Amino acid sequence: MLIPRPETEHVIETALTTGARRMVDIGTGSGAIAVTLSLETGGHVIATDVSTGALNVAKGNAARLGASVDFVACDLASALRGPFDLMVSNPPYVPSSESLPREVRDFEPGIALYGGEDGLAVYRRLIPEAARLLRPGGWLILELAYNAADRVRGMLEGWEQVRVIPDLAGLPRVIEASVPTGKFVTKLKPL
Repeated sequence: MLIPRPETEHVIETALTTGARRMVDIGTGSGAIAVTLSLETGGHVIATDVSTGALNVAKGNAARLGASVDFVACDLASALRGPFDLMVSNPPYVPSSESLPREVRDFEPGIALYGGEDGLAVYRRLIPEAARLLRPGGWLILELAYNAADRVRGMLEGWEQVRVIPDLAGLPRVIEASVPTGKFVTKLKPL
């Protein structure tokens, strides 16, 4: 999304507890997460987006704020090689059939909002990418739709320290998980 939502603050707060130094923000949009992580940690941050328009906005934000972020135009993490300590993302998670308020749908690109028929299409692709790119013990932190926690948790079978973090209203809005330090095989269960 280009316009950060309050829930995105919880993604950043959770990310800052990991102590990560090499980070990637997938689907950066305006760059709010990547820029904040760069400024708060001083670590190396790479931000990706499929939209070159969004990347231009993010680059401008990073330059204005003096953040050191490398920007890569690609689909999810397809152009990256790890290992990373942390992967964060606020992926599109609105089901394609859901109607959004005019103030959202008229000012946000659909690619930043809609996550397929059930809203989980990007999660299904992103979680295996995280397993490929994160070091053992590395962290994946994702923003969630208010009703998606159980379904996304099911996709993280085999991951360690899986935890759902509520927003200020008590709704489950962030999920974090770490890559096992032993042998790891990603399995996506059909939902």
